[in-house]
Amino acid sequence: MTEENVIEKKPVKLQNNRKRRARKKKFFWIGLIVIVLIIVIAVALAGKKEKLIEVQTEKVKKNNITQVVTATGKIQSETTVNISAEVSGEIIELPFKEGDAVKKGDLVVRIKPDAYYPQLRQQSASVKVQENNLKLQEINLVKNELELNRIKELYNKGLASQSDLDNAQNNYDVNNAQINTIKSQIEQQRASLSSVSYDLSKTRIFSPVSGTVTQLNNEKGEKVLGTSFNIGSQILTISDLSKMEAQVEVSETDVTLISIGDTANITIDAFPDIIFKGYVYEIANSAKTKGVGTQEEVVNFVVKIRIINNEYDLRPGMSCTAEIEVEKKENVLSVPIQSVTTRDEDKSTEPQEGQDDKPENLTVGKEESFKKKTKIKEIVFIIEDGVAKKKEVKTGISDDIYIEIIEGLNLDDEVVKGSFKAINKDLEDNTKVKIDNERKKPLKKE
Repeated sequence: MTEENVIEKKPVKLQNNRKRRARKKKFFWIGLIVIVLIIVIAVALAGKKEKLIEVQTEKVKKNNITQVVTATGKIQSETTVNISAEVSGEIIELPFKEGDAVKKGDLVVRIKPDAYYPQLRQQSASVKVQENNLKLQEINLVKNELELNRIKELYNKGLASQSDLDNAQNNYDVNNAQINTIKSQIEQQRASLSSVSYDLSKTRIFSPVSGTVTQLNNEKGEKVLGTSFNIGSQILTISDLSKMEAQVEVSETDVTLISIGDTANITIDAFPDIIFKGYVYEIANSAKTKGVGTQEEVVNFVVKIRIINNEYDLRPGMSCTAEIEVEKKENVLSVPIQSVTTRDEDKSTEPQEGQDDKPENLTVGKEESFKKKTKIKEIVFIIEDGVAKKKEVKTGISDDIYIEIIEGLNLDDEVVKGSFKAINKDLEDNTKVKIDNERKKPLKKE
């Protein structure tokens, strides 16, 4: 083969290689486009396939349900006495300290009485002066009475004039009036003496009850302010710790459920492992309002619960939580409380033809010509042949786990109890579902 023939064959071979590479590139792009089309079609078909909602279910059964009202508050003594000063002065004796036991009649406070002794002596002396004046006037009255009788006898015999008789009578009357005045002054002085004596007696304060000193606001040597008309300085507080109660605040929506005698379980923060028993013995008639005039306004009523098992060292002011059992029912149809949700039933009414032409409707805007009435319904979803069916129900009392079903369900109906999102948002009537009651609960973090 000559050199010229070799040179002629090389361009032909290169041209054939380019054609093969072009065909391979064309097949590659065609294959890639086909694969992409297959993927798009598969995704579209998968999107058209109905998605099943995963739920958990439980059958309707009979349970014992106890409805409770939970409220928080403080532990207090049933009998609490605040000892206040009725007279002003310096505390010179304070025999008890906070935490000490006190018996009824014990001296708990003594205020310096020195300022009252001079007044007492002055009033006593004034009474004695007036009593001596009274004796003197009574002697003069006897004398004037004898003189009056003597003048009357002389007048009857014509030996005394009318003027003599009038003077004798006048002296007697004046003397008698002076005696009455002195008697009134003596009563007034004695009243003043009693007032000073009363104030002096109030310098010694005795305990009106037996109990424990739970609060001490003053120390020996301090001065206190007292008044008979208003509350003076509060010196100390005595509480009977043998009878304790829980004072809890209940909302205005729950207080109507509570009755006198309802039992309660009380937990106290200071004794976390102990359940205290009690019963309601007093419900306030007037409310305690917080945040008046603001969006945070809260209206509560104080409920007092007498604690039965008071074997522990309970102290006033301890925080507590009470669960008051307001109603109890046995063997009633019930479902998990989360199974019950609400739905809005819209009832729309449009104005009838020709109503817009009536004079009373001419001023009404178009937006008010269409009225919507909304009624809230309680519903549950039951499972029939893999489909969720919406059922309207009427509920009763509830506890932390179950709620009573009065109407709408039968025993052993299978109701949806989870998930929360499925019940309250995803499920509608005739929605297909997938039941997964073996779903594991998340482990609690230690």
